[in-house]
Amino acid sequence: MKTIYIIVGVILFTYFSYRTYRFEKLDDGLAEKIQNGAIILDVRTKKEYDMGHIEGSTNISLGTIRERYTELDSNRTYITTCSHGLRSVKAENILKEKGFINVFNGGAWSDLETIIIDK
Repeated sequence: MKTIYIIVGVILFTYFSYRTYRFEKLDDGLAEKIQNGAIILDVRTKKEYDMGHIEGSTNISLGTIRERYTELDSNRTYITTCSHGLRSVKAENILKEKGFINVFNGGAWSDLETIIIDK
């Protein structure tokens, strides 16, 4: 039983450490980039997006981004976002592979929204 408590404690510590780290690292001028015209690209599914999103964001799911990237202007600045920050990293890498230069990971949309509101 003691082992289970230790494992759960380590998992919780790791999770909260990661979330704190992500929140601190994401505030890397993203609010300023948005003020300067960056587009927030939400790569969650349509269903997830409809449940809540950042106002004015564009939704192209990660599953369709390889086909739909042509809908985006490669000269614009994009900030990718999703539910936890993992899909947004993948989307950022895919867009960079396709020749996009100004693409930044915004992590979880709720964290990004907090950064935008606080600025």
